[in-house]
Amino acid sequence: MSKFDLLLGHKSRVSRSYAIAVLSVVTALIIAKWPPLELRSAPVSLFTFAVILSAWFGGTGPGLLATALSTVAFYYYFLPPKHSFVAKPEDIPRLLIFTASVLFVGLLTARQRGATESLRRARDDLKETVQDLKITNEALQAESFERQRADEERERAEEKLRQAQAELAHVSRVTAMGELTASLAHEVNQPIAAAVTDANTCLRWLNRDQPDLQEAREAASRIVKDATRAAEIITRIRLLFKKGVAEQQLFDINEAIQEMIVLLRAEAMQCSVSVRTELATNLPKLEGDRVQLQQVVMNLMINSFDAMKAVDGTRELTIKSELAENEQLMISISDTGVGLPAQQTDQIFNAFFTTKPHGTGMGLSISRSIVEALGGRLWAGNNSPRGASFHFSLPAKTGG
Repeated sequence: MSKFDLLLGHKSRVSRSYAIAVLSVVTALIIAKWPPLELRSAPVSLFTFAVILSAWFGGTGPGLLATALSTVAFYYYFLPPKHSFVAKPEDIPRLLIFTASVLFVGLLTARQRGATESLRRARDDLKETVQDLKITNEALQAESFERQRADEERERAEEKLRQAQAELAHVSRVTAMGELTASLAHEVNQPIAAAVTDANTCLRWLNRDQPDLQEAREAASRIVKDATRAAEIITRIRLLFKKGVAEQQLFDINEAIQEMIVLLRAEAMQCSVSVRTELATNLPKLEGDRVQLQQVVMNLMINSFDAMKAVDGTRELTIKSELAENEQLMISISDTGVGLPAQQTDQIFNAFFTTKPHGTGMGLSISRSIVEALGGRLWAGNNSPRGASFHFSLPAKTGG
């Protein structure tokens, strides 16, 4: 195939992606405006779906195009006065929240699409790397007279494997965050919407004939608090998306756990799961990569949410931290879900083993690798009468 044909094929795919973006927004608008369906009260959901569809099939560019078209359509057809680009001042915050929401959802969807493809390629590369490492080890055993040279080859192979595992861990983390797009958007929208409400309240206090400065100051303080909360959530998301070498640092395990609980709060509510904590006080600090350890907690929490989706009755997730023997910190995450698969308990930590229809089988394998790299261990067991518990222990740093 010639370069000209490849170029034409690429341009055709790009054109189709942007055409899907335009068609998705137009379809959402038609459905929202079609009288027999009576969906005029739900244009936000329709436009959000159009943006997700465009970003998933086309990537960032079509997703941004769908965001822009959705904003224009929402502004023109649904903000009073309708069929006009002159909105009332009190409706501007609604437009800004809508734009920020669909933009955030679109970007995360595009990121998830890219991460899914990267995960597939990284998984294939990891299989090839593991196979290459096995061949190298066999050569080492057969060619003992070249031990020094073979040792160097093995070190290079192990380094390549570590790099592949680090890349796979990052891609797995990004993919998991992408699957939480809707929950993360909701978690960010809450403080933003509260800040807009407080801003309007502040303006009303200041616009009175006799401005009430005390009430205005209190409203402004709430704006600062809500904006700070939104910024902290976005910072946590950015850290989990960040790619780089492991950063060794001393950190408080309870604070790391609480941050993940806040980040996954909307997902827990969506699954009707109550989260309970039993975190011991005055625990010594841990030394390691904080983000990687939070990835372990996130993987175990998401697995528990999935395990409880199909059960009736109480859905409770309990996270416990305590100081165990030999200066070991132990973290336990227990649920009331379906429990571990029968006759396969020992296999759940194997790479590519999964009981989920669309699972990659890498979450628990990556989690165990992270814990073992920190000098700890990860294991699991069934609860009575139902559910499962995952435990991991790590060496604590005294005096830190």
